[in-house]
Amino acid sequence: MKQQANQIRPGWVIENNGKQYLVTKINIITPGKGGAFIQVEMRGVDNGLKTEQRWRTADTVEKLMSEEFDCTYLYRDGDNLCFMNAETYDQFEIAAEMMGDKALYLQDNMPVTVNFIEGKPVSVNLPPHVTLTITETEPALKNQTVTSSYKPAVLENGIRTTVPPFVNAGEKIVVSTEDNSYVERAK
Repeated sequence: MKQQANQIRPGWVIENNGKQYLVTKINIITPGKGGAFIQVEMRGVDNGLKTEQRWRTADTVEKLMSEEFDCTYLYRDGDNLCFMNAETYDQFEIAAEMMGDKALYLQDNMPVTVNFIEGKPVSVNLPPHVTLTITETEPALKNQTVTSSYKPAVLENGIRTTVPPFVNAGEKIVVSTEDNSYVERAK
């Protein structure tokens, strides 16, 4: 299905030069002079290699139709991630490198959706937020809450983020899987 380049979203699978790619990141750039364009970071479905491509916003790209299934993440087996289809209970593996850094958010028995093209899993969609524990952060300084400054923190999965000054190591927080940002304290 043809789509305009400015409609591309992360998680889409597109065809470019006869190959299938999973879109991982997009950036619409509007230069001071000339027309806007979209820069797309994508990963090859067959080989997992990262590449970047630029299109003018008026260009069209071929979006591949995919089937989406509710699945459950089970465990990591070396370089592969094992999932189970929630309806059929069929188990399958996906190379961890296909997910990139997003694989760090996976937790045992986490519900996810997996996109399949021609019976082959090509992408995993995580829940928008996950709850994680802060392993290290700087202590809060006196009178620091007056300003809206954030301090760096490291989460249990190794991802770095920034948190408000009142949040301390050992606390559980809710984090956005889209951009690694702090959302709120976990309840």
